This record gives sequence, C-alpha cells and structure tokens, in this order.
Amino acid sequence: MQLKRRYDLIPNLVEVVKDYMAYEQETLTRVIEARGAAISAKSVAAQGKAENLLTESLNSLVAVVEQDPDLPAHQTVASLQEELTGTENKISFARQFYNDSVMTYNNKIQSIPSNIIASVFDFSQAEYFEVGEESRAVPRADLR
Repeated sequence: MQLKRRYDLIPNLVEVVKDYMAYEQETLTRVIEARGAAISAKSVAAQGKAENLLTESLNSLVAVVEQDPDLPAHQTVASLQEELTGTENKISFARQFYNDSVMTYNNKIQSIPSNIIASVFDFSQAEYFEVGEESRAVPRADLR
C-alpha cells in the first residue's frame, strides 16, 4: 500500500517540477523509468532491485530541486516533498514488518512439528525484501 502511494506521488512531483526544470529532463526521465520498473517487478528480489533504482533517481531529483533557488520555495513542490518523505518513512517501517514476518515464517517452517506439515505441503522459504544502503536513506526535504 505504501509503495503504491509512493508510485502515485512521483508523477505529481515530476509534473510540478518539469516546467521549472526543462534543463534536467534526463533526471525526470530516469525517475519515470525507475517508477515503471518498480511497478512491473514480478518477484520480491526484482522489487527490491527496482526500489533501489527508484530511490537513487528520487534522491537525484531531490538534489536537483534543492539546487534551484526558486523551486524549493514553490508551495506545491514543498508539499509533495514533505509527503514523499513521510511515505518513505512508512515504506521503511512496512519493509521492516514484512522482513520480520518472513523471518518468523521461515523459522516456523523449520521448527518441529511445523516442519512436518511444511514438507508435506511443500512450503518453501520466503524471500526477504532486500534494499541497498542508499535506499534506506530517506530523501532529504530541506526546503530552506
């Protein structure tokens, strides 16, 4: 749910800043492409990799926005960046909850007597949602 919220925020942010940032179309294009890859990821590992790329491209966009003296002062941009920062925090908590649940599940299917039922029904280890260190960092939204 939080990832969907993030995906919904990105086009709004790109739309608002693209008029101001005609000279940074490459950064905007990378964000949109990374968003598309994240949405279409099929496995947990692919999702983690796509989220890393999306976070990197968003961090680049935030850095470019902060360098422009007029853009961070724009109320809509400030609001969208604040919303994105809050969403990134929620994604981090949701990722931790998911990984804790995976750890509990994986431990359970290896413990007696659950492992007997797990082997009968062919339960297998679940994948953790792995992200790189750069994806753990929340994009800065220093709008001063």
